[in-house]
Amino acid sequence: MNTSSEFTYLTENLDTFLSYMKEKYPLYNNSNVFLRDIQYAIKHFFERKNVKLTYRKIDVLSEQLIKLLESKNIFIKGQENTWKLNLSNPENVTN
Repeated sequence: MNTSSEFTYLTENLDTFLSYMKEKYPLYNNSNVFLRDIQYAIKHFFERKNVKLTYRKIDVLSEQLIKLLESKNIFIKGQENTWKLNLSNPENVTN
């Protein structure tokens, strides 16, 4: 997989990815989400699919994913490398 196909896979499976993150990290509405948590979640999410990513790819994917989640108002920028999880919109809630 190249970075573009990996990002496409993430976006097509966004609910699955967010559910995976919720299983591994304490994510609740208005909780803080840290850059390192996102990076490790991406790394382990793809490892479960037997896809090894370089740290550079993980950085690029996390940056792209964060921008997407900010544009959907799921992540609200806080301090540097920190976001607030906004699941108040029913469209943003994952099962």
